Amino acid sequence: MKKVNGYFVMLMASVIFILPACNSIQKMNSKQKGAAVGAAGGAAVGSIIGNNVGKKSNTVLGALIGAVVGGVAGGLIGDKMDRQAEAIKTEVPGAKVTRAEEGINVTFDEKNPDGSAAGVFFGTNQFNISANSRLALAKLVKIFNNYPETNILIEGHTDNVGTPPYNLSLSQRRADAVGNFLKGEGILSNRLTIKWYGETQPKVDNSTDAGRASNRRVEFAVTANDKMKAEAKQQATQKN
Repeated sequence: MKKVNGYFVMLMASVIFILPACNSIQKMNSKQKGAAVGAAGGAAVGSIIGNNVGKKSNTVLGALIGAVVGGVAGGLIGDKMDRQAEAIKTEVPGAKVTRAEEGINVTFDEKNPDGSAAGVFFGTNQFNISANSRLALAKLVKIFNNYPETNILIEGHTDNVGTPPYNLSLSQRRADAVGNFLKGEGILSNRLTIKWYGETQPKVDNSTDAGRASNRRVEFAVTANDKMKAEAKQQATQKN
């Protein structure tokens, strides 16, 4: 279609956000969902980022939607992401993994089931990586290195203590600290995109100590790189 009018754009936007709620889509496997994406003209469909669906400020959501290939190729990418997501769930304590069509969102619980500290969190006004955070990140790095044909978005966030300009700078330092750790452990810098949002994207309410602790975080979005996409498209063509 050479020309796309406003009504078509509105229709496709509706497809993106309405279809995830349909039981028929949610019950599909990765390959079936990939085909559904293709049938919708490349629109992103599927359940994405749990409670954050619908939040305009959720940039991880936008990144995962924007990376969708769709069709049979998207299903092939989804299969690879399934395996990577399962590895993260199994091997990284505290990791909360959400599969979003052709990508993965990784956040962390603050505590392990036994009550010990877990995941990648920061103290108030801190951006140094704690010993517990290093343990989680080191295990995550091993999995990232086992799946080299992916791009990794790192986002830094803060609670609402302090001024917005200061918190924006603090979230940058947190994201940079995690990015530097990953690079130091062998992740190529061209795989990484680092962004920061200060206090503007809280996961939970900042009115309690526990809520503020959860918001002092980084989170990840994992998507296929150009090589994986090209290979998937080639394989899809061969299947057809």
